[in-house]
Amino acid sequence: MKTSCLRLLAFFFCATAHADQPLVFISAFASGEKGAIHAFTFDPAKGVLEPLHRTTDIQNPFFLAVSPDHRFLYATNAAHFGGPEDSGVAAYAIAGRTGELKRINQQSAGGVASCYLDVDAKGAVVLAANYSSGSVTSLPVRKDGAVQSAASLIPHGTGIATDKGGNKEKANAHSIVVSPDNRFALAADLGIDRILIYRLDPATGRLEPNSTQPFVSLPTGSGPRHLAFHPNGRRVYVINEKLNTVTFFDYAPETATLTTRQTISTLPTDFAGKSYCADVQITPDGCFLYGTNRGHDSIAAYRIGEDGTLALLGFEPSLGKGPQNLLITPDGRWILCANMRGNNVAVFQIEARSGKLTAANAPLEMPSPSCIRWLP
Repeated sequence: MKTSCLRLLAFFFCATAHADQPLVFISAFASGEKGAIHAFTFDPAKGVLEPLHRTTDIQNPFFLAVSPDHRFLYATNAAHFGGPEDSGVAAYAIAGRTGELKRINQQSAGGVASCYLDVDAKGAVVLAANYSSGSVTSLPVRKDGAVQSAASLIPHGTGIATDKGGNKEKANAHSIVVSPDNRFALAADLGIDRILIYRLDPATGRLEPNSTQPFVSLPTGSGPRHLAFHPNGRRVYVINEKLNTVTFFDYAPETATLTTRQTISTLPTDFAGKSYCADVQITPDGCFLYGTNRGHDSIAAYRIGEDGTLALLGFEPSLGKGPQNLLITPDGRWILCANMRGNNVAVFQIEARSGKLTAANAPLEMPSPSCIRWLP
């Protein structure tokens, strides 16, 4: 009895000590017992992650999204990522500051190899990009956080991009991001080299192609993967996996139209190996942009000019193989990098004036980290 009391007291004091620290959820992209969603506390003074909880009733959780009110977390779930069955979108309730996730329900994502999730600003709709199926899905959300069956399932079809043999390439939807005003959603399709633009109705959860500009094309073979809106809501930056570039667009929020302004490389001019981009993120103050290079295994850093154009600052080793996903903390002081092939998560401090990255500590070891999400 005495031992049990001591354990309870130890748990209480540990929980109290971390109660004021943010939580970080990181997915382990694996099957079986290795597949899980790991919860950590984050020390904003030292940039240190401390393990807190591990949710294991999920497989291959490639991507995560957190509701705007921080009550719910959504994760892709697939026993066999890439088929033969459709992926699922699992809904969890976040149990306070314990890091524990309590399963609510799951719905089909309507496609194979779901690789990206986003939640609208009202927490009313979860959007999913299905890579292998080349489609996007919208799933309405109940007030209790449960996802409902799809309100929209839109295939991107076969595009005009061609490979060296002249064959048409298959659509591969790789991300879908809600606009800052919650009226539109932009989907990057790696296979057809397009950014597709949808009108979003949060009340019904439905997506409709934008009548003003349904899509914008990138150069053949670009492979647009992820995109980020600038904090001012009038610029969009897309990272192109295959050509290792970032493309900057002016964005008109009234009509959701995109105008190409600039494309810049993510790699050093003397790099001769194979590399593929993954993620792109912008600091909250809108001054700096960072993108990941898998192969070169680095984070490319840029200064964002007053006109939105990018100027390369340099490259920081990601401290692991295959940097997959980035998260910049809301205060703009830290950037977390999930090195999926390297089985670790690295934390870097962002120097406020220069944008330079400095490793905070030795990387944290964990299996196949693929997506990082934040709970203040």
